[in-house]
Amino acid sequence: MTDQGLKQAVLDELAWDPSVSEAHIGVTARDGVVTLAGHVGSYAEKCAAEHAAGRVAGVKAIAEELEIHYLYSAGHGDEDIVRQVLDVLAWDLSVPKDKVKVQIEKGWVTLSGDVDWYYQKHAAEMDVRKLLGVMGVSNQITIKPGVQASDVRQKIKAAFARNAAFEARNVDVTIDGGEVTLSGSVDTYNERAIAEHNAWSAPGVTQVHDLITIN
Repeated sequence: MTDQGLKQAVLDELAWDPSVSEAHIGVTARDGVVTLAGHVGSYAEKCAAEHAAGRVAGVKAIAEELEIHYLYSAGHGDEDIVRQVLDVLAWDLSVPKDKVKVQIEKGWVTLSGDVDWYYQKHAAEMDVRKLLGVMGVSNQITIKPGVQASDVRQKIKAAFARNAAFEARNVDVTIDGGEVTLSGSVDTYNERAIAEHNAWSAPGVTQVHDLITIN
C-alpha cells in the first residue's frame, strides 16, 4: 500500500468509528508509520482514535500527537475529577475495594496499588478514561496473583489458537516466573495488539514484554 493509500484507509477507519469525531484529526503516513495530530474532545476519544488507526492493515507504528480540548472545563478541576474517579472505581465490581490508589495533577490521573489479575488493572484504567476532565492516565497498578500457573505458556498458545483474527504460527512465547516475552512476527499492528492482550489474560501473568515485529 502506498503512503497515500494508507493515509486514506486510516481516515476512513476514523470516520467509521462512532466513538471518534474525525473532523479535527489530521493523518500522515510514511513507510507504515502513521501520525495522528489535531485535537479530540476527551481522553477516551484519544484512545479510541489510536485503536482505530491500529486496526488498519499496513500500519506498523503510530505516533500519537493528539491534544484534548474539553468543551466544558468549569467544575472539573482536580478535586472534582478525583471524586469522580473514586466513585467510579467503587461502583465497578471488577476493581477490588480499597486496592487502587489515586493521584491527580492537572487532569493527569495516576493509578497505583496492587491487584490479583490483569483484568482488574485494565478495568480500573477503562473506568477512569471516560471521565470528563481527565487528560491522561498512568496505570502503575501492579499484579500480584495469588496462584502462579505452571502451564501459562500452554494457556497463552491455546488462546492464540482460538482467536480467528490472529495467525500465531510465527509468534514465540517464553516464560520467566510471571513474566511473558512475546517474539516473532505478525502481519499487522492489530495482530500484535491481540497477541499482547491474550498473553495478559493468562492466569499468573505479571508482565508482558512484546518484542513482536510487523512484517
